Amino acid sequence: MSGIVGICRTGEKRLVKKMLDKIGYRGIGGRKIIEANGGTLGVVYRRTARAPYTEQPGLTAVWDGRFFGDWRKIESQAPLALAAFRAGETFLFRDGLGVSPLYYGETEGTLVFASEVKALLGVTEEIKEFPPGHKYSSKQGLIKYFRLKEVPPLPLEAEEAASGLRTALEEVVEEYIQGRSEMGSLLSGGIDSSALSALAREKVDKLHTFAAGLKDAPDLEFAKEVAEHIGSVHHEGVFTFDELLAVLPEVVYHLESFDALLIRSTLTNYLVAKLAANYVPAIFSGEGGDELFAGYSYLKEIEPQDLNGELIDITNRLHNTALQRVDRSTAAHGTKAYVGFLDPQVVKLAVRIPIEYKLYREENEDPVEKWVLRKAVEDLLPERVLWRPKVKFWEGAGVEERLAAYAEERISDHDFFLERRLPDGSLLNTKEELLYYRIFKEHFGELSDLTFVGRTKGAPVV
Repeated sequence: MSGIVGICRTGEKRLVKKMLDKIGYRGIGGRKIIEANGGTLGVVYRRTARAPYTEQPGLTAVWDGRFFGDWRKIESQAPLALAAFRAGETFLFRDGLGVSPLYYGETEGTLVFASEVKALLGVTEEIKEFPPGHKYSSKQGLIKYFRLKEVPPLPLEAEEAASGLRTALEEVVEEYIQGRSEMGSLLSGGIDSSALSALAREKVDKLHTFAAGLKDAPDLEFAKEVAEHIGSVHHEGVFTFDELLAVLPEVVYHLESFDALLIRSTLTNYLVAKLAANYVPAIFSGEGGDELFAGYSYLKEIEPQDLNGELIDITNRLHNTALQRVDRSTAAHGTKAYVGFLDPQVVKLAVRIPIEYKLYREENEDPVEKWVLRKAVEDLLPERVLWRPKVKFWEGAGVEERLAAYAEERISDHDFFLERRLPDGSLLNTKEELLYYRIFKEHFGELSDLTFVGRTKGAPVV
């Protein structure tokens, strides 16, 4: 995890330094500003074996994520956001699902870009999200090279599918661990985080697991059971509702959003990432499991022939919702998150697993979500956790509808009517979103274009 900024103009080291200062928490170990033919680049980064920049004759580049130096294979690498000047040409790149963030704008007709929106405030008036699966060159413009789409399923038996998924996950987990003897993992006690934690525990001498919630939250109980079962060093963050309210301005600032469901789920995620930063530099996170393997309850109501298309759609939407939550929650505390389910190797297999193994239906029984994932790790987890139904982040953490009720008490119908319409003409969905937008506006001002703010699909609307 690192943070990159840049402007396609030389002589801008002072400006680039100011931009880096705004996201300095993304890399507390090192900083580099490079002026080259084409412009000025900057990067902040953690101390790692290889710094995320290169200076060569005719090539200057900075990146956030994994870049192995092979430009011929760049489109298959993730997570990765990269900016480069090559032989006088400007080049920007973002991975296919948008695991690594990137934004851009213009100042006096000159391109500027950064890992977070706040680095561009005051530099450009209009901030855009650089789209996932795209690359840009000053010679060819913006080019789409990837978008996840429906593909024909593989002719797999159920056990084959589960076994293949297990192998892919094991290989990805091992690749991210990179020979470390100690590692961390977020652990909610749901199947996604539990699976990654169990797989990681087999490959390290010591695994730290981290759970968070309000007192008596279901996630705390299930996470503790998993931790005891796999033998991890377990850490709990138990918070009060007042503590969630106290950290809300920080969360909105780092998240750069006012989407209600996203902020609800980020509050405890942000606090548990802060806890994890005291113990490990990197953690596993289970994002992507619900989207790839049909984890949400509403999916059970969709006709089987339409289900695969819906999974593809919600996976393609992760870049400015759940993945933004993971990135900002960990980056705020100088740690790195590994989203194992969204590694290209796992995604490539997951989209070709027959849909009937994801949402498994037996006669006269309710469908079982993420069935193939559960089968893939059934030897690693307690039975009660293995078959635990999906619970939303804020429900499992004990937050439930308390934030919506809090907003309802403090925002009148009249105020909601007056303030609901945003400067770009879009509408806030609920009073809870207005509560968050007011904080957002304090941090970022009244921006005329808010298209970079992701909105959760299916969020409630008043």
